[in-house]
Amino acid sequence: MTRRALAALLPFAAILAGPGAALAAINEAYRPQDEFKLDPWFSIGPIEFNKAVFYVIVATALTCFSMVYVARRMQQRPNRLQTAVESAFVLMRDNITRGNMDDRMAAKWFPFIGTIFLFIWFSNMLGYLPLPTNTEHKVDILGVQVPSLALFAATANLSVPLVLTLVVWVSYHVEGIRAKGVVKYLASWIPAGVEGPARIPIFIIEVISHLVRLVSLSVRLFANILAGHLLILFMGGGLVVLLNLAVGLSVILGLITGVMAVAFFLFEVGLVATLQAFIFATLTAIYLGGAVAEEH
Repeated sequence: MTRRALAALLPFAAILAGPGAALAAINEAYRPQDEFKLDPWFSIGPIEFNKAVFYVIVATALTCFSMVYVARRMQQRPNRLQTAVESAFVLMRDNITRGNMDDRMAAKWFPFIGTIFLFIWFSNMLGYLPLPTNTEHKVDILGVQVPSLALFAATANLSVPLVLTLVVWVSYHVEGIRAKGVVKYLASWIPAGVEGPARIPIFIIEVISHLVRLVSLSVRLFANILAGHLLILFMGGGLVVLLNLAVGLSVILGLITGVMAVAFFLFEVGLVATLQAFIFATLTAIYLGGAVAEEH
């Protein structure tokens, strides 16, 4: 084997050799978790504005604007935008809402479920657009300190999915009590055919399952979006910085992880962002439909 070939293989050998060779020193100054730290921007009375609030406001504005804009420009012969919106409308109305409750319930709760779907979708998609929201690291543009570009999603902060989950959780319990009354609604938690003392542990299990929904519904959305952002962050260069490798190793590892970062980015934008909005809205419809069903 020639010397040139050996030299080309040395970086890969160093990486495979383990921490003693490739990881000369962990870069402790690099703190990727700070990308999700919410530094206060300003306050208006008791209300504190930060990066998460900004993304929530933008997602809310996009949700309202998109529906109002399209509704005022409906055409007999739909254009591409109207066709896409009508496809999303059919998905939310027929597949998500009507697929999990009767027509009367669907007519009542479709605006709520549709709004949740669109808000989460816009929040997720905004998270993959680089926006100047990183106030910790600023860049100088013509003498003006401007926040650097960052990827962040409101749904990557647990408080936002948790609030949405609490709204859903309270809504389906209120709907169930309104439809059946408190006693009958609580009794519907016990499956038909269970009699005698066995009803007590079954009821306790059902109570726990309803409480667990608070965790599962919120953490599922939060964890998937957060994990996607962390993968893009690490593969897009964060891993190279964290490992503090030599220049040659950094270039080679950067090329490998860069391709992976693009793949993760496309996967998150093309599938995960929409899928998580669909799952959250579908579970909302299932819980609301189950709360008023004759047999729980």
